[in-house]
Amino acid sequence: MSISISPALPVALIAGPTASGKSAFALALAHRLAKAGQRGVIINADSAQVYADLQVLSARPSEAEMEGVEHRLFGAWDGNEACSAAAWAERAKAEIADVHASGAVPILVGGTGLYLKVLLEGIAPIPAIDPDIRAAVRALPDDAAYKLLQIEDPLRAAELDPGDRQRIARALEVKRSTGVTLADWQLAKSGGIAEEIALHPLVIEPDRTWLYDRCNHRFAAMLENGAVEEVESLLARGLDPDLPVMHAIGVPEIAAMLEGVLDKDGVIAAGSQATRNYAKRQFTWFRRQPPPEWPRATIGQGHENIDLKALFASLLRN
Repeated sequence: MSISISPALPVALIAGPTASGKSAFALALAHRLAKAGQRGVIINADSAQVYADLQVLSARPSEAEMEGVEHRLFGAWDGNEACSAAAWAERAKAEIADVHASGAVPILVGGTGLYLKVLLEGIAPIPAIDPDIRAAVRALPDDAAYKLLQIEDPLRAAELDPGDRQRIARALEVKRSTGVTLADWQLAKSGGIAEEIALHPLVIEPDRTWLYDRCNHRFAAMLENGAVEEVESLLARGLDPDLPVMHAIGVPEIAAMLEGVLDKDGVIAAGSQATRNYAKRQFTWFRRQPPPEWPRATIGQGHENIDLKALFASLLRN
């Protein structure tokens, strides 16, 4: 499908760690746009909120919480289908083009950095990995896979944590299957829209203590508000345990409780820790990956709000 996107057409982007209030800021921006005579449409860029099965655990906004603002790509994938960054980016490009065609402003909101990176920069045309090579690589012990990557792709190995099993395996299987390193494949990226749109980005940078406290309280509240029933329904579907939806934060922890492995306190502790760990990885990604010129705003611990009018002044003037 050919999608035409003009540089004259704006795209707002609000990104940052989980539980940092991005959804509320996106809604506030949409309401400000409405006051300025424009219509904002919020487009999801969160890898958990794409799944219809994860209403509670992904903190996907309810109809009431959408406050009359149109939302897209929320719950758009069934859990039996893995939503890749490439698949999401293709859908997001189509939604952005459609929103622009209606005269509205797309507002991307989410914390999945890879989704945003693929949408803006494109993706490398890496061929399908040889199944035998993939199986052999995935069967390697973690320490062995990392040592082999240090030999076969030392630059990529230096960029990765030795415990990052998934990315280590991916880099190793790409090199072995194609004979080309991931870094070299990245030079052939295509399909990104960064040069075709007028991007108005904002990265939310919460105070860590404030954010981690929110992570703890939010996960505990999820348990009281339907998360257990949500996981019960998900498990009853008998889905492939390797699907992303089965590894979403809270699903393995609550499943362990349902199996009698963890009690309620243990689930809260494990789920809160998993959420904090995820937030920490997001902190690192958003500190290193986005261009330094992207505006950033602090929230929490004395910074309880941000000035959207000032941060999106050029967008609101249009």
